[in-house]
Amino acid sequence: MTDLPVPHQPTPADRGGAGDDVRGGRSPVHPALSEAGRMLCAGTYIDAGYRDQVINELYVHEERIVAPSYGFDAARVLAHALRARRAELGWAAGMVGAWLVGMVLTGGALIALLLPFLLMSLSGWLRAQDNRLVRILGVVLRVYTWALMTVLIVALVGVGLAADDAFGPLGAVGADALLNGFTGSVTGSGSGDSFASGYEDYSAGSSGSQASAALWWVLAVFLALVALVWLQRGQAARAIAGELSPRRYADLAGDPAEAAPGERFGRIRGRIRVEQHNPLIMYNINDPFCGAGEPFRPWHLSVELRPREDLGPDRKAVPLTNSDIVRRIVPLLHALRVPSPHGSPAAEAAVLDRMRELVVDECVFLPGGGLPHRDAVPLTPDTWAEHMGAAIEEGGERRRHFLRIRVGGWDENLVVTLFVRVHTQGGMMMLEVAPHVLLPLRVVFQNADADAHRYLHNNWLGKAAWALRHTPRSLASSVVILGRGIASWWRIVTGGHGGALPEGPGLSVRELASQDRGSLFHLMDLDRYLKTLQDRVVSGVTLALHEAGWHTEEFAQRAVVVAEGGTFIQSVNNSAFSVGGSGHTNTTNPGRRRSSGGHQR
Repeated sequence: MTDLPVPHQPTPADRGGAGDDVRGGRSPVHPALSEAGRMLCAGTYIDAGYRDQVINELYVHEERIVAPSYGFDAARVLAHALRARRAELGWAAGMVGAWLVGMVLTGGALIALLLPFLLMSLSGWLRAQDNRLVRILGVVLRVYTWALMTVLIVALVGVGLAADDAFGPLGAVGADALLNGFTGSVTGSGSGDSFASGYEDYSAGSSGSQASAALWWVLAVFLALVALVWLQRGQAARAIAGELSPRRYADLAGDPAEAAPGERFGRIRGRIRVEQHNPLIMYNINDPFCGAGEPFRPWHLSVELRPREDLGPDRKAVPLTNSDIVRRIVPLLHALRVPSPHGSPAAEAAVLDRMRELVVDECVFLPGGGLPHRDAVPLTPDTWAEHMGAAIEEGGERRRHFLRIRVGGWDENLVVTLFVRVHTQGGMMMLEVAPHVLLPLRVVFQNADADAHRYLHNNWLGKAAWALRHTPRSLASSVVILGRGIASWWRIVTGGHGGALPEGPGLSVRELASQDRGSLFHLMDLDRYLKTLQDRVVSGVTLALHEAGWHTEEFAQRAVVVAEGGTFIQSVNNSAFSVGGSGHTNTTNPGRRRSSGGHQR
């Protein structure tokens, strides 16, 4: 029987040198080295719209505190976004420069290609719209434009050959007439007697040879534009297949994007790495869980604390604090990291269940505003301990304590996070559970390796065909890229973001790159993680109540029903989303994640 290869599971060496946890679990991969982070970096080379949003959120708006980065390093994504933009700005400038030089070399005859190029860009925009009729119109326009370009190029070659002296005066007349006809159709200055005027000029020995040279220069410049597109695609593919390959990506110190110069980048990178994984979360009050993904069936439960009758006369129910309940939940969650007995230590160590990488910690949410500067945000260990000790018992509105439970499945591509809050007040206990899900990255991001490998290993004909297909849209795309670059620079110079008051995160670069749906495998794992974690949370609270002498039957029964979605949960709005076709309805924030709307190269 042929042995099937087993997919690689990260080892402790792959995880940034972290060893396994003493409780029998396995340390998650280091966020700066995760597969999801690598794919996010690759996405900045693929999707210009996504790249611009990353730069605008993390680099332009430097007053905004970064959203928590679950399973990746936002600073590294920003580094590659800036590097990809610098490269693309260079290529865009080269493309526009080639057009300007071509206009001079051809005496303005290159303008004959302008209309087809613009029509091709328009067809691409139409084909990207949601309306079916508009997409059909885009396909028709694309076919028409390619037919027009084919006729134009064939005519240029044919008349250029006929314009040589060996073909006589009619060839030169045809070349001059073709130039006048095409340029006149674009500029509106053509005349009906171009053929006659071309013959008279040729008889005088003035314009026939010039027209022939201009035609050949038009073809030469067109081929140069194709070559630029070819080289640009090759550079992006080599960056993904080389610098962002799994082996080289694991070397954080050797990443050329990290070594990019610039005081602003260095300053922002340092802030991001202090903020993104800090247990003190500075949030935006309009989107407090930004970074954790979409809410998935959040629920809450309130029960009255009633002493049990079977305690006996010598024992009374013990008052419970929020800390007492949390301390009882945590060991049960840690137990999920330990594999079931498999007969031998080696067999247990080989268990690949992502529950072994379960992360349990506590976090405190603080409003992102109210401070004089972003650098004044209190993110030191001493400040964290102070806020933690006060927030867990106070039950405040703006400062909130949560027990945070996270599982990063599929190489941090599917991240499930539970935020659990317990509060006792006036003989009542309130339990709030807010599950959040980061769905897998877009398919085009996940396929970045395969697409880059396919392109680099394609033959010259395939690469030339790809470049030829994308050349007509290169002019408009280059102008847009240069315009975006100038607009970004202008916002940095004039926006006053460097001295602005700090704000909570505006968006999460991880959420921007998420799919709208997951596969059935993703859904199965999502349900397993959530049900397991929620059962352990309910069990921990039940045990804490029982050990302290309080009734537990009502809480346990109601918790099971509510956690399974049996009780209506008031939604912030009327929107909903579906994961993997499951039909589960979830509270969503429509402003949370948006597609980039950018073109893909």
